[in-house]
Amino acid sequence: MNPTRRLLELTLGLTAALLAPAALADLAYVSNEKDNTLSVIDMTSLEVVETIDVGQRPRGILMSKDRTLLYICASDDDTVQVLDLATRKIIDTLPSGEDPEQFALHPNNRHLYISNEDDAIVTIVDVQTKEVLAQIEVGVEPEGMAVSPDGKWAINTTETSNMLHWIDTETMQLADNTMVDQRPRHVEFTDNGSRVWASSEIGGTVTVVDVASRDILKTLTFEIRGVHPDKVQPVGVKLTSDGRYAFVALGPANHVAVVDAQTFEILDYLLVGGRVWHMDLSADESLLLTTNGVTGDVSVIDVADLKVVKSIKVGRYPWGVVVTPEAEGDAPEA
Repeated sequence: MNPTRRLLELTLGLTAALLAPAALADLAYVSNEKDNTLSVIDMTSLEVVETIDVGQRPRGILMSKDRTLLYICASDDDTVQVLDLATRKIIDTLPSGEDPEQFALHPNNRHLYISNEDDAIVTIVDVQTKEVLAQIEVGVEPEGMAVSPDGKWAINTTETSNMLHWIDTETMQLADNTMVDQRPRHVEFTDNGSRVWASSEIGGTVTVVDVASRDILKTLTFEIRGVHPDKVQPVGVKLTSDGRYAFVALGPANHVAVVDAQTFEILDYLLVGGRVWHMDLSADESLLLTTNGVTGDVSVIDVADLKVVKSIKVGRYPWGVVVTPEAEGDAPEA
């Protein structure tokens, strides 16, 4: 090739690369319930890039279906706050009932199902009109909340009643109950909606239920060498979209269990920080983040290698975590 032409091509290529917009990094938002803040983690650098002041005792957090908003359970303020992901500013509040802890958003992106621990009810709020559509009586100390991918079912867990409560989202009425082990804390649907996984903290188990029949398919137990059984307290559950893995946060056992989601075999236990609580996957599902309340950090797990690769210091008592795409538009000043 003519050297002059080659030099011109290299120059043009370098110029195009310099002028191209920088790739937008995914961000992780971590709720710190003792600091009343969110820690924002850049998923490329795996560093905290911002701390956002929010309401009192933030716990459950989730992203809107159009990926523009973050909803935050400000439990001690008895409200749900709305954060604009483009500006990272609180722009609104929603009615929530007393002591909101966990919630789930219907696929219609409008109906928010909120568990109210102190009142033994589930509150349904229209996020657009701010109207409370219904309040459904469930068992004692409602906690976990999930809505099926097809939007047909909402499931609430109650810690003292030891039940999964099946709510028909069309009628907004309680349709059925499933008994599980002691103190169910979290519930998660598979991506295809055929099964639901529910953790029982004091029971030390995870129950897998067939959605169509509501039959229990499997009850998983966990044994970690050198860890007393009383410390094995399952809380958060995260499922990969390909149906391969289920990750279970085991609370004060300070480990995450790796489960084959098809055979229910326990594949490994990964040592993370103190009192691991909830988890979320990166957008490409290559990384899993865990919130570790007692040690005040987030562990980063490489999903392909099933290895913990980093610990990121955040605020006091991190509780929930959501990974979001970087919003388009003007980024906030650092």
